Amino acid sequence: MIRKPAVAGAFYPGDAESLKRLIESCFLDDSGIGFIPELSDFDNGDYPINVMVPHAGYQYSGAIASHGYCKIVENGFPEVFIILSPNHTGFGTEISVFNEGQWITPLGSVDVDSEFADEIISVSDIASADFHAHLREHSIEVQLPFLQYFSDDFKIVPITMGTQTFVTSNDLANAIFEAGNKLNRSYCVIASTDLSHFNNQEKANKVDGFVLEDIEEMNEFKLFEEVIQYNITMCGYGPVMTAISLSKRCGKNDCDILAYQTSGDVTGDLTSVVGYASGIFK
Repeated sequence: MIRKPAVAGAFYPGDAESLKRLIESCFLDDSGIGFIPELSDFDNGDYPINVMVPHAGYQYSGAIASHGYCKIVENGFPEVFIILSPNHTGFGTEISVFNEGQWITPLGSVDVDSEFADEIISVSDIASADFHAHLREHSIEVQLPFLQYFSDDFKIVPITMGTQTFVTSNDLANAIFEAGNKLNRSYCVIASTDLSHFNNQEKANKVDGFVLEDIEEMNEFKLFEEVIQYNITMCGYGPVMTAISLSKRCGKNDCDILAYQTSGDVTGDLTSVVGYASGIFK
């Protein structure tokens, strides 16, 4: 299966040179990391490092995403990036795994690690092979150019969560953990999420503060409870819960929130904003 770009020319530029320049500007932006990191050799001693990054248009969230990608680049690329996203389209299954083929962006093609994907499906009680959930979903696609800018020597396992619960996130975390151990693959999980949607700036900062505190405390249970209790419109809490649960299975019990801002900080319109954050689980 060849997955062609769905949001090139919208969420990010559709030509390679403009895309590279925009990625560089995200790193160099005042809200970005401030420099363009150089890719290090893979540091197996710190493995695995998992990250949370946003997935809006680059002009809104790319600078915040640069903080998460800087950590990945400085640690060196593993063999596989497992990219977890929410399902914005409603198509597909509870956990939809894109298990064979390639993903195309203006920066080239990326191979899917079919063996890893199929092993996750085999171990999981819920995940299934499904392409439909991915065809128009933007929240995995927008992550790929940030990786491709630095290297083409990696594979991916794209997974979209149509159902975001304790059961699905725990099942998926366990399946990734068991599959990675069986195959002896080095991997990094990228949890793709934006935070609250369409509140004013003051309320967004307040409710985003709730979930960011829970994430930093590595408390996926409280994160889920507060998303429900306060009706926080964080779209990818399932991927983040999965990343927390998996990280703790791997003996990584700490999280640093690296950067946070809202779309209002970019546009100046503080009446209806979306929150963005990057974090690292280590």
